[in-house]
Amino acid sequence: MSALVDTARLTAENAIALVERGEISAAELHAAYLDAIGERDGELHAFLRTVAEPEGASIPIALKDVISTKGVETTAGSRILAGYTPVFDATVAARCKASGLTLLGKTNTDEFAMGSSTENSAYGPSHNPWDPSRVPGGSGGGTAAAVSGGLAPWGLGSDTGGSIKQPSALCGNVGLRPTYGTVSRFGVVAFASSLDQVGPVAKTVRDTALLYRIISGRDPADSTTVDLPSPVELPQGERLDGVRIGVPRQAVALEAIEPGVRAEFERSLELAAELGAEVAECDLPLSFDYGLPCYYLIAPAEASSNLARYDGVRYGPRSEGATYREMVERTRDEGFGAEPKRRIMLGTYALSAGYYDAYYGQAQKVRTLIGREHAEAFEQFDVLATPTSPTVAFPIGEKAADPLAMYACDLLTIPSCLAGLPGLNVPCGLSDGLPVGLQLIGPQFAENTLFRVGYALEQALGLDLVPGRLR
Repeated sequence: MSALVDTARLTAENAIALVERGEISAAELHAAYLDAIGERDGELHAFLRTVAEPEGASIPIALKDVISTKGVETTAGSRILAGYTPVFDATVAARCKASGLTLLGKTNTDEFAMGSSTENSAYGPSHNPWDPSRVPGGSGGGTAAAVSGGLAPWGLGSDTGGSIKQPSALCGNVGLRPTYGTVSRFGVVAFASSLDQVGPVAKTVRDTALLYRIISGRDPADSTTVDLPSPVELPQGERLDGVRIGVPRQAVALEAIEPGVRAEFERSLELAAELGAEVAECDLPLSFDYGLPCYYLIAPAEASSNLARYDGVRYGPRSEGATYREMVERTRDEGFGAEPKRRIMLGTYALSAGYYDAYYGQAQKVRTLIGREHAEAFEQFDVLATPTSPTVAFPIGEKAADPLAMYACDLLTIPSCLAGLPGLNVPCGLSDGLPVGLQLIGPQFAENTLFRVGYALEQALGLDLVPGRLR
């Protein structure tokens, strides 16, 4: 039976229905995805490790390798955590398990979620199912590639400055970065604690809403979490009458946006208007002038603090030294890759005496202003819309030697992340045969609105999201 399952097209919602109707057993479904991984993952390298079908299996799920899983190695894509096996589940993993989902495997990621292409993984890059010579985005490229390539029905990623939305755009998935605080970070390997947020990656908007319903809500183990003000709704409507969509003129004026991406974005706005939405321009000058430098002061500063715990004493491998200091220095030198080292040094500098107020303190003030700017925009609009990524998936190695060019990949996703706002990527077309993503941003707790708008556009666009080579 598993050989008859077309995992490249199967949505999570349809998979649930197949199991509930008894057309396929949970064990057969899990086996079908393991078979798909065996056939295709040698080329994609989406998974770092897989899990055999456990007893009582239901719908399988892939988890980014920053999410702690009891008894299953969790490395955050780094050598410094090689061999680390958690003795507990992260809250999101536990909630998936409690809902009957079973772990299919752990997906590849840029080391400690630091990157925009998954090329920074200590275990090698992942590849885009639409064109394996290109990146799947990052840092959650493994999860995005797995879902797009039919290796998992859905998955969880983590998003600090765009690591769910950007790879979803490049791989043709739907991806949600939830409102900060609506999903627990307990048991998630930390990068930048005031920015990190776990969210779903799936083939459809309804699948994304289903998974968000499972993982969201207050967690006593994470004091930053809150209860949702209203239940998560599964979208059904196909009209957008009365919905006000704002288009930040500073975002769409960016020269970095490729012509093909711009064309598909504009077409999606025209379609939204045809569905009844009111589309108009708005202003977010601070967000797109200062969002990127603001982020790359705050995130590295928090990373330098969070990564200080990796010293060879408590986690992962240890490099021997004649003294404690020498042991720590060797462990970190051999365990951390180039990107974590770069961000640790940048963050430590920004927090150092004499520079704190000039850099980190100033960035926090700008972050506050970015939040206010978004709040003012939402007084006039229900959602904001931009392209998710300024480009389609780029060739592996093209930006690897230029950190600033790599950082610029997230210039459209970062501002709303700094403001703690929810963002949804919805595939809106193809450029040169590669997916283009539409980013929908809402005010805090507006996930249901994002699902409604995203679903209506998804239905109207009617895109075939299966990579051509898998059709």
